[in-house]
Amino acid sequence: MILPHTNTLILVLMIAGMFCWGSWANTFKLARSWRFELYYFDFAFGMMLFALVYALTVGNLGFDGFGFMDSVMNAGKREWLFAVAAGFVFTLGNVFLLAAISAAGMAFAFPAALGTALVLGAIVSWAGMSEGSAMYLWAGCLLVACAILADTMGYRALGRLRHEKLARAGKAKSTRRPSDLQGSLLAIVGGLFLGCYPLLLQKATVAEIGLGPYAVWVFFGAGAVIVTLLVGMLLLNLSTQGEELSIADYFKATPKQHILGFAGGGLWCTGAVASFVAIYASTAPGTGGGLPAGATPVGPVPIYALTQGAALLAALWGILAWKELKDGDAGVRLLMALTLILFAGGVALIAVSPAIAGVK
Repeated sequence: MILPHTNTLILVLMIAGMFCWGSWANTFKLARSWRFELYYFDFAFGMMLFALVYALTVGNLGFDGFGFMDSVMNAGKREWLFAVAAGFVFTLGNVFLLAAISAAGMAFAFPAALGTALVLGAIVSWAGMSEGSAMYLWAGCLLVACAILADTMGYRALGRLRHEKLARAGKAKSTRRPSDLQGSLLAIVGGLFLGCYPLLLQKATVAEIGLGPYAVWVFFGAGAVIVTLLVGMLLLNLSTQGEELSIADYFKATPKQHILGFAGGGLWCTGAVASFVAIYASTAPGTGGGLPAGATPVGPVPIYALTQGAALLAALWGILAWKELKDGDAGVRLLMALTLILFAGGVALIAVSPAIAGVK
């Protein structure tokens, strides 16, 4: 496989990973009227396809560690299953995130979902700490929790303003305000699943007998496709957006919509591969490729900050590109600004905590 051999290339890959993870949902927005239940079939297929392409090309070329098939054969069967299970759990979380994007938009869904996942991951890191103060960790979690609260308040306020606007125009279906918690609840539930799948990935990539940074995503993608086919069929009959769907509706989509679905899965997979390869190369210099032996690896602080920055990038896409706050007033904009500031501050504090930075 091919790994980056300098700190600069590792940081470039991390930035590319953050961009892909923070941008894939734009493909869903570009699909316009296509329901997320149908979009996700192509998303999963695209993820699997790109994982195979990366594994069979850059994962098989070069002289850094095992090639794709060697990595698969070297790994234990339990590690295979952990990677497949990670794909299962991720898909459940990502489906909830997509439902939240449909209901609330990228600007509100991503901070709530990935903020929840971040806090859950930080708690797990704290549980594994052997020493060191947890002050920064808990302070960061508190800031992220406040960001989620501000995000929810902004979403509810925007929902009320939109309903009042429709009511004044005589276009409201009812005088009763629609539920203004659906999007936030969907995002938080999705975040709980998204906070769990990295734990399974860690078990799938343990040293010596774990899958490599390219091979792991093939098994992950297989798990995502399997659960998409199982859960996706159920979602068609339990729609959160209106009338029930059937598998025939999938084949009624335009070629552009199918391409966008594949592109979304491919973009997410590209971000995953780029981030994992960068982390793998930086973690153990001289032991399987990557940085030369004795080199100073990229620290965990910038790696963690760049990984979590995807939520902020996605929110900015929603605000700047998709104008999701256009119906909001100054209060809504203030709450969204507060969300982004608190989230960024929380990520910074958690990144420098002993649980993440390894400070003793």
